[in-house]
Amino acid sequence: MAYVKFEVPKKIADMALEALETARDTGKIRKGTNEVTKAVERGIAKLVFIGSDVNPPEIVMHLPMICEEKKIPYLFLPKAEIGEAVGIHVPSAAGCIVEEGKVKELVAEVVEKVKEIKK
Repeated sequence: MAYVKFEVPKKIADMALEALETARDTGKIRKGTNEVTKAVERGIAKLVFIGSDVNPPEIVMHLPMICEEKKIPYLFLPKAEIGEAVGIHVPSAAGCIVEEGKVKELVAEVVEKVKEIKK
């Protein structure tokens, strides 16, 4: 089963990154491919961020497939932006929101917009 890497409009990308940053401070997040993979497999991830510029792509290639399987929304963004949003100041191949904290509505809005893009 192949997956399609889709473009995320800047407005939605900014909303998603804001949600990830706020969830980092008020909820719970996971960062890095291994932590994100575990969160998705356990079904606790609410929104998954995958580096669009990860090299080699095999590092994150499995994430869209397990996200689809578990019906967890995901989006592709530059790994530098993901790293900044999770608070590590170096590029991160993946990140996810596990508990939304104060951004429950924002996460729900981003999830809806991501579903529309993928249609």
